[in-house]
Amino acid sequence: MLEFVKAGGWLMVPIILCSIVAVAICLERLWTLNRSKLAPSNLLATVWNNIQSGKLDSGAIKSLRRESALGLILAAGLSNANAGRDVMKESIEEAASYVVHDMERYLNTLGTIASVAPLLGLLGTVIGMIKVFSDIMIHGAGNAALLAGGISEALITTAAGLTVAIPSLIMHRYFQRKVDTVVVTMEQEATKLVDALHSERDVSVQPAV
Repeated sequence: MLEFVKAGGWLMVPIILCSIVAVAICLERLWTLNRSKLAPSNLLATVWNNIQSGKLDSGAIKSLRRESALGLILAAGLSNANAGRDVMKESIEEAASYVVHDMERYLNTLGTIASVAPLLGLLGTVIGMIKVFSDIMIHGAGNAALLAGGISEALITTAAGLTVAIPSLIMHRYFQRKVDTVVVTMEQEATKLVDALHSERDVSVQPAV
């Protein structure tokens, strides 16, 4: 393995660093983007029951804000519930923008790695091919083993770059989809709460079975 890295030249160093960063981001996001922690399915029902029983005081709202990302959004709305429907929705939207930004943390970096890694590999291949043609000028084209070895070394960086880029791209798309799904769930739950407090129509706040 060490010989493989040495054969790829100095550009293998940034490619390896990209792979380390990508793995770290994937592990961190897999831990953080846990839907059950971000948007517990029974949270809205619990909040509504507390409202109905008169248990939702300022202390309960502060506790709700620390409980989860959805709790932060609901708490922002509840804090301004008495100011009217429009103000409550604006408060929810402001809190939601913060939550979404936090969920998308590091995803741009992961996407950048997915784009840059194959370019680094291609650059390594171009540099390697330049060296191969320089050897041809010096030693001639009669040594097939020398040419084959030089070309194989030149292609190592491209293979390494693609090895980093393909999983990074897949995980980037996966996390983006996961964030979108959680955001939709949060929007639905927040809308239910607003409608339940400021609408005459019946709204179900029970968790989906």
